[in-house]
Amino acid sequence: MSQPTDEQTRRRTLFWLVATAIVLLLGIGLRYPWPADEPRFAQVAREMVESGQWLFPTRGGEPYPDKPPVFMWLAALTFVVTGQIKIAFLLPSALAAFGTVLLVHDIGRRLWNREVALAAVLVLVLTPQFLLQGKTGQIDALLCFWITLGCYGLLRHFFTGPHWGWYFTACAGMGVGIITKGVGFLPLLMLLPLGLWVKNPSAGQTGAVVWRWKLVAGLLVMLAVIALWLGPMLWQVHSIGTDTMVAYRNDLLFRQTGERFVNAWHHVKPWHYFFTQAIPTVWFPLVVLLLVFFKPLVALLRDDRRARVLMVWVGMVLLFFSLSSGKREVYMLPALPMLALVVGVLWTRVRESVAAARTGLFFQGFLVLLALVITGLGVVLRVSPEKLLRKAPDYAELIATLATPLMAMGLALLVVVVLVRRRDLLERLALATITVWVFVALMVWPRVDPHRTPQEMMEQVEQKLPPTSELALLYFKEQFLLFSHRPLTHFSYLAPLEEQERNAWVWMHEAPNRFLLVPTDAELACFDVNKAVSLGEAHRREWVLFGAESMRASCEPPKKIRRYVYRPDPRGVLP
Repeated sequence: MSQPTDEQTRRRTLFWLVATAIVLLLGIGLRYPWPADEPRFAQVAREMVESGQWLFPTRGGEPYPDKPPVFMWLAALTFVVTGQIKIAFLLPSALAAFGTVLLVHDIGRRLWNREVALAAVLVLVLTPQFLLQGKTGQIDALLCFWITLGCYGLLRHFFTGPHWGWYFTACAGMGVGIITKGVGFLPLLMLLPLGLWVKNPSAGQTGAVVWRWKLVAGLLVMLAVIALWLGPMLWQVHSIGTDTMVAYRNDLLFRQTGERFVNAWHHVKPWHYFFTQAIPTVWFPLVVLLLVFFKPLVALLRDDRRARVLMVWVGMVLLFFSLSSGKREVYMLPALPMLALVVGVLWTRVRESVAAARTGLFFQGFLVLLALVITGLGVVLRVSPEKLLRKAPDYAELIATLATPLMAMGLALLVVVVLVRRRDLLERLALATITVWVFVALMVWPRVDPHRTPQEMMEQVEQKLPPTSELALLYFKEQFLLFSHRPLTHFSYLAPLEEQERNAWVWMHEAPNRFLLVPTDAELACFDVNKAVSLGEAHRREWVLFGAESMRASCEPPKKIRRYVYRPDPRGVLP
């Protein structure tokens, strides 16, 4: 295979940058936020716009202490501009993911060459986790962008510099990353391998002086960026002085950071989780390439200090998150862009080898098999759906709608795989990935959408309740707030269920014509489930409506009266 000319690489790069941008934007506006995280961030952003309170995020009127506000700010700004939650909750992630692609391409071109830069972009595109996070309304794609910006600035300074402007930009990016999701400081770990393998010139030698005391000023820049949010927040908490605001401050700054890292209460996994479970799945087929070309990888790391710095940093990030008992696949995402650069360099070295040709044949067969399986699944759903519906009766209605999308996706994937069989392996894998995402975004997700939201159930509530009645929620999720057409009362999302129930009983006892929306799996002592009105299922749970007749004669009083009322702006209610 002849080496591509510089002009050919430019054209291929332009194609892939445009294709990646299109795929990231494709499907925005075609679905609502889905649990678990998307409705929460979308609702917080909507409340910022409706209430005008941007410093303290709220969820149903209650302060939301789980995350700093930057992602919600961007979603809220998008909501202001577009007026559409279906656009606002997804657009920040898509733009952040594309920004990450641009940063990876540019630093790959500057540190190596255009071929390496293009290969790194292809690695990002073909790795399932990257486009998935870029197409979901979660914080992690934005966090990945800030951390990649931090790495980019450090690499520009230490390998192509000195570039003090980029160094300070990196520190500012880390500051914004910290007030996005706490761990935005991770690029600082790169200073350790940089200190080992990037030196100032010795006396009498010429070269760039990149290590100076001026580096310390970067920490001041990072702290200054953090202080732009932290200072006003702390001042307002002190000025208001309520128990609620003090609890918000302590929860956000201590419980959700240090305590959560040291003693996680969610997503508890073994120390090896990332290496034995997460990486083999969400970074497939990248992990296969690393295993097949392990010896060339070792040689690359021995010969190229730039790749060595990046690989050590990736390992340090994975080790950092492995130290915490709480682990999720998305925690690994910030390490992926720098690993993509290493794999990009590796691929340009080995793509002409016999091992690369054999690996290409393996993946060609894998993609053909995948296309046939997807097509066959669609055919079974069309011809004999009962065979699959019996195994998943809860999803029968949804599964029955997916026959056409699956057949179309499988056939399109098969055609693409055959047509591009002589192309570079990374391009084949990336084209296959993009093909799948086109059908998922345009055909699959819109069909799944009605089954991932409580829209129909909330419409039933409106039909059953008089316009003047009041409604409260118990053991609820944020998506109910998104679809409500009337004010909703709740009794602190953060309170234990029994405290919420006792407060709900007091609230209903105070006035007539009040109702309570509750899932049947909630074990209640103050209400009689047998006297509730069923509203059907939403999110695999049955929901019922309690009226005054469902209340028991007495209920243990709550330790503290807590209630929050969310009054949706009619202009922001989802149709």
